[in-house]
Amino acid sequence: MKHRVPVSTIMTKNLICLNPSDDLTKAETLFKKHHIRHIPVVNGNHIEGMLSYNDLLRISFVDAVDDDAQNVDTTVYNMFTLEQVMTRRVITITPETTVREAAEILANHEFHALPVCEDEKPVGIVTTTDILKYFLEQY
Repeated sequence: MKHRVPVSTIMTKNLICLNPSDDLTKAETLFKKHHIRHIPVVNGNHIEGMLSYNDLLRISFVDAVDDDAQNVDTTVYNMFTLEQVMTRRVITITPETTVREAAEILANHEFHALPVCEDEKPVGIVTTTDILKYFLEQY
């Protein structure tokens, strides 16, 4: 197995981001359109939080049964703001952080994605799926 491999080799570089002023309907649209489960919430070049698809499911059972629904009744989304639902305490890593270090962080916390930042600016994201795929390639 390779040692000291930086997360920059496995991270997703084309970030899909939300602004704190965006609504939850937009968030759900982005989750479904891009087939992703985590979106950094960015204000300028600074990460304010992280929203996961599970965060949306926690406040609504609207489409928990049908992930392919195109027209979802999002009335419940109007009751909350993005800032109320997102996780505010976000751990970030740098592109030089090793895959092993990122895996240790994810294993020791209750989340599944880490924003990758350079000088506080988000440049990528690493998820548990990215790390699992990397480890599978090693065997």
